[in-house]
Amino acid sequence: MDTRPDPIAPAVSRQMGRMPRRDTGPELALRRELHRRGLRYRIHHRALPGTPDVAFSRAKLAVFVDGCFWHCCPHHGVVPKNNREWWRAKLDANVKRDRRKDDQLLEAGWVAIHVWEHENPTAAADRIEEIWTARTDRRRVTDAIIYPQTQT
Repeated sequence: MDTRPDPIAPAVSRQMGRMPRRDTGPELALRRELHRRGLRYRIHHRALPGTPDVAFSRAKLAVFVDGCFWHCCPHHGVVPKNNREWWRAKLDANVKRDRRKDDQLLEAGWVAIHVWEHENPTAAADRIEEIWTARTDRRRVTDAIIYPQTQT
């Protein structure tokens, strides 16, 4: 990926610069639902690969709330028309980085769960709670990387 191209307009640059990296609406909704269920967690655990949005230390469970644009959602991810090749390379690199961090977590004994920003927080919390319960009850769950369900 070469150097970043010039933005097409200053307004576009300002808009992209205002996009939050953490504590987004979907992330907060998921955290509220997990907390309502009595699940306690750390947020933005910097000691872990990828700095998960939510981390359950006891269960070794790392949760990432992925934005449809930045992580190439199969339903909502689009490549911008301007500077298309640069954006395609950038977004592909994001996905590769995600997989690399997932592998690092797996090597450390953690399970990575990815939730799309458009997923229902209650449904996502159901999946997370099921895995959390299995891992904290010391029942063996296949160590795996859990990717989002394809829901629209």
